Amino acid sequence: MDKDKVLEALKQIRAQEKRKFTQTIDVAFNLKELDLNKEEGKLEEFIQLPHGRAKPAKICAIVGAELIEQARKFCDLAIISDDFPKWEDKRKIKKLAREYDYFLGQANMMPLIAKTFGRYFGPVGKMPNPKAGQIVPPKGNIEPVVKNLRNTIKVAIKKAPVIHCAIGSEKFTDEQLAENLLAVFERLKSKLPRQQHNISNTFIKTTMGASVKVENA
Repeated sequence: MDKDKVLEALKQIRAQEKRKFTQTIDVAFNLKELDLNKEEGKLEEFIQLPHGRAKPAKICAIVGAELIEQARKFCDLAIISDDFPKWEDKRKIKKLAREYDYFLGQANMMPLIAKTFGRYFGPVGKMPNPKAGQIVPPKGNIEPVVKNLRNTIKVAIKKAPVIHCAIGSEKFTDEQLAENLLAVFERLKSKLPRQQHNISNTFIKTTMGASVKVENA
């Protein structure tokens, strides 16, 4: 993907109607020649953006006594295992899943976390995932994990051959947005079976704006 072409598409987006709020910059990668019923169509990646997310990820830690002080210091919310009985209301758990981007889980507590929260976290992809470093040992260091996750997005192929993600907001410079987009593109290229040949085209848009194609992507 040519960075100059990305910058040209971003220039077109900037020329569109302005809104009274800061819009997110979204990207859609349309895929081709993939069988979604096979392993190749089950792509799921956690990508740390070089210039961060539109908004830093909100993080909740579900831990035991060993990690509770760290969790309270570095995360937006800390849930200690002693408080699990307070989380029996499914509506409360569903609300929790909506409010937080990532959940950390203490490794030796994962069976209990799965029993208490898994039924509601699982279907929306919010269970602590080892691929993103979200499962922390009892004597682990939470700070670097949280620091990385603040700038991390999750991309996945779901029911259709397309990947949607946000690469920043209007507050970012075009250079920052282009470098974030290219970071996502390079990761996808490295994971798809035919690399860039599995990416049919790429479109960029603001929250309320029209899509602009990245030419010769």
